[in-house]
Amino acid sequence: MELKHTVSKDREGSYYYVPFDVPENVIRLTVSYDYFRPTKGALSDLKPTNCIDIGLADSAGNFLGWSGSAHSSISVGKYSSSNGYLRKDIEAGKWQIIVGAYHVLPEGVEVTYNIDFEFAGEKLLYGDLHIHSDASDGKYDSFEIGKKAKEKGLDFVALANHNNYALNFCLPQIDGFTFIPAVEWTHYKGHMNFFGVPAPFGNSFIANNEAEMKALIENAKAKGAIISVNHPKCRFCPYLWDDESCFDTVEIWNGPMRPTNTDGIAYWTQLLKSGRKIPAVGGSDYHSPKGFARIGNPVTAVYCASPCAEDILDGIRNGHCFVAYGKNAPVIDLHYGKFRMGDTAEINGDDLEVSVTGLKSEKIILVTDIEEREISPGRIKIKNEKFAYVKITGSHGKRIIAVSNPVYFTARKDETNV
Repeated sequence: MELKHTVSKDREGSYYYVPFDVPENVIRLTVSYDYFRPTKGALSDLKPTNCIDIGLADSAGNFLGWSGSAHSSISVGKYSSSNGYLRKDIEAGKWQIIVGAYHVLPEGVEVTYNIDFEFAGEKLLYGDLHIHSDASDGKYDSFEIGKKAKEKGLDFVALANHNNYALNFCLPQIDGFTFIPAVEWTHYKGHMNFFGVPAPFGNSFIANNEAEMKALIENAKAKGAIISVNHPKCRFCPYLWDDESCFDTVEIWNGPMRPTNTDGIAYWTQLLKSGRKIPAVGGSDYHSPKGFARIGNPVTAVYCASPCAEDILDGIRNGHCFVAYGKNAPVIDLHYGKFRMGDTAEINGDDLEVSVTGLKSEKIILVTDIEEREISPGRIKIKNEKFAYVKITGSHGKRIIAVSNPVYFTARKDETNV
């Protein structure tokens, strides 16, 4: 929405309001503005120029923030707001731009305000679920990591430091970006990420036998944590515990695609064939720019209701996500009737709808408990498969560039009763 407003010379030195309408179902709004300034920067202190400040008030007249003329765009929302502005629910009604007429040239100045609305509804958000900060053995602090991730176009990260969680109580706020509380439980017999709970350990991370490991994990789950087994087939730190039922997700893709990850995908597929319904995720395991890992390689792309950490984790918990080499990879979604990847559907004669956008010369491979075969996007007949997911490979079929979660299938009830 564009709004033009003229600030006259006689308004100079005053503050006042310019109203605008906010519709229903908005979760975030952004106000950007521009106007004619004959001089900018240091010259503006030496020569006359226009200088118009900005702030914002909601439909009830509540003051939300002020940024003077330091920023040409400001945002307010339920989940994130620009620095200097409060987070809040966006109620429909007549909101108000606070105009500060600091300096106005004799002829006045026209200000153009562009107001953008982000509406509630399902979103596809991209993030990196495995990054280390300087709170353990990483190079950068949490704010710098968030800044770098946002510059790469990511929407969220999980800072999973080794066996400590102090950082989870002081995660920074970055406008338009989400930090997910996490810890990497780093044990000599395997690594696991604990997502969603600031302090997942009761007293200590120590576990010296299988029973203590299970007790530690059950305690974290009781607090609401999602447990992900990390790089289970890594050559250097594989998963060596006997129990394979304790984790909720599998990190099938850790850092650049390599044998560790192809073996991880095969391991996860075997779990699916054994009857487990377990989501796949990925993360870079980024530590520093000197390492081979890079932020956002891979990404976990999540279909979720909002950018809050709880909704992102809910999408992951339900398997409504896919893993890809980066944000520019093809976008995958699978549906079977009203069900989508991560869901369990009763076989009823519907076709599996495979949606892949952004394809160039890549191949789509359908993976089920019965076979693997190349397919095209579109409708695929389902007969008696127990699950189906797709992986996208390079044109020669070797390099994996994306992997979806499965749709799970059960036989028709009338067939099982025969």
